[in-house]
Amino acid sequence: MSITAFVAVALLAAGSVTLLLDRDAVRAAVEAQVRAATGMELTAGQTSVSLFPTPTVTYRDVRLGGPGEAVLSIQELTANLRMLALVLRRFEIADLVLTDPRITVRRGADGLSNWEPLIERLEGQSKAGVSAVSFSEVRIKNGILTYQDDVRGLSEVIADIDVSLAWPSISRSFAATGDFNWRGERIDGSMSIANFASALSGERSGLRARFSSAPVKIAFDGTITNRTNLALDGNLTVDSASLRDALRWAGHDLPAGAGFGRFSLKARANATETSIALANVNVELDGNVAEGVMSYGSNGRQTLHGTLAADTLDITPYISTIRMVTGGSRDWNRQPFDLSGLSGNDLDLRLSAARMTVGKTRIGRTALGLNVRDGALMLSVGEAQVFGGVAKGSFNVTRADANAGVRAQFQLLDVDLETCLGELFGMRRIAGKGTLGVTLEAVGANPFGLAQSLDGRATLTGRDGALTGFNVEQLLKRLERRPLSGAGDFRSGRTPFDTLNVALRLNDGIATTEDVRLDGPTVQLALTGAASIPSREFDLKGVATLVSAAGAARPFELPFVIQGPWDDPLILPDSESLLRRSPASAPLLDAVRDRRARDAVKSAIERLTGGQRSGTAPAEKSTE
Repeated sequence: MSITAFVAVALLAAGSVTLLLDRDAVRAAVEAQVRAATGMELTAGQTSVSLFPTPTVTYRDVRLGGPGEAVLSIQELTANLRMLALVLRRFEIADLVLTDPRITVRRGADGLSNWEPLIERLEGQSKAGVSAVSFSEVRIKNGILTYQDDVRGLSEVIADIDVSLAWPSISRSFAATGDFNWRGERIDGSMSIANFASALSGERSGLRARFSSAPVKIAFDGTITNRTNLALDGNLTVDSASLRDALRWAGHDLPAGAGFGRFSLKARANATETSIALANVNVELDGNVAEGVMSYGSNGRQTLHGTLAADTLDITPYISTIRMVTGGSRDWNRQPFDLSGLSGNDLDLRLSAARMTVGKTRIGRTALGLNVRDGALMLSVGEAQVFGGVAKGSFNVTRADANAGVRAQFQLLDVDLETCLGELFGMRRIAGKGTLGVTLEAVGANPFGLAQSLDGRATLTGRDGALTGFNVEQLLKRLERRPLSGAGDFRSGRTPFDTLNVALRLNDGIATTEDVRLDGPTVQLALTGAASIPSREFDLKGVATLVSAAGAARPFELPFVIQGPWDDPLILPDSESLLRRSPASAPLLDAVRDRRARDAVKSAIERLTGGQRSGTAPAEKSTE
């Protein structure tokens, strides 16, 4: 009965207050508190006051801002009042509900925001030690925020904002939690500032932030200061199931293809409005793990710098889409290059690895430099342990409309030639140790276009090796004994050499021999001619010499030709040379070439056959 009596008295008191309150005074008090808290004038189309069961003041078609423009327009603003204060005839706002607000944030060319009056007012009150009017909570329902940055030319829209902002007192913590839509993705977020007053005055304060969406999850735990410029310092964690999707969502396109999947990053971050520096970086991408330092700047152009070291790296996914030849490996690929990744962003990356995998190629200790700037890409190889030797060089790609300009210069020193030439060019016919040097230039919209315009020079020197799949010595010895016995099967075995020298000049896709010579213990080879790079065909002539012992007769020499596709050329010996070396066919060949002997043979044939057949035309006077 005591409790019932107390409730009855409370209800009676509340009812009495409700009947006796001046609603105009309530509206004026609420507007004054909003003005004191924000420093902005509030104008509304309609206003209603409801004191039972919950005391509220509702404004419709609200505009909040200065004399120039409204930074906030709200379809409906509801202020819930504190009941106890209301009983004591004080009109204090407990919390605010903003329904369908439209928030405009604009940063002008002077770097100042249109919300500067609110920030300055809160900072002034904090420095003066005056507690501003504070609400326990501000809830935003179905809001839209429009951000315009005239300094950097940015424009963003965040929609469907459902957020709760809470600061029990201006001298204590501030917290925000909720979700919103940005660029078609729903984001759940939360943020808390340990000391809101210190943060407003620019002093250091604790900051924790979490943002989670389908493309990426970001967490920060550290401090915030704003003495001259906004600065964050703390631990940063980023996680994404697909870095490609996350970058595309953020407005950065990557070339189509594989790679750029699972991504995670942990680092110590120091960030400002235009840059972020990352120390103690531990980054994982597509199963590759690296450590080092990174930095990102967005003042003018967006630039990413990094120096990373890894134990093992597999870069196969990132080059798997670069197909120089078609599936049949006989024709150059004619699909246009995707050069979209060369524009918009700059990259300066230094990368080292103890082991690296590129397709089927295994590379030892490697130091790389990758630079992308102003539509140009440069890859430099300081040193790479590959094919049993060392590789050095550079590779440059520049974008000119739809074409790619390519320049390459590299050296492969003391490498295993069979493995090197096989994996680079698909040629596994040369074994041994050697050095390969290449300087190339080309322009084209696809690999076939590059092959047509290829210019440059290539050299190859080999030692203590062999031509595999050919036994030239066996062939020459057989033909020396029996010139007309036929070449037989000579595409097996090996042809050893002491030295191999190759020098080629490339011009508009045609590789012309300057010097091609093989010197072995039993065989010497020399080649002249050309090879078409666009059609991938040989047109070469050569001489194979069987090395004789000291004091022996003239060595056996056999001219030959190499024609046909690179992967299966046709090698033919010179038939006239073989006929001349045959004791049986040489006189007949001489007789055919001699006119008098040819006429005598013809006369004898006519006498044996009874002369010229009737109806046949007279023989020509001269034939070859």
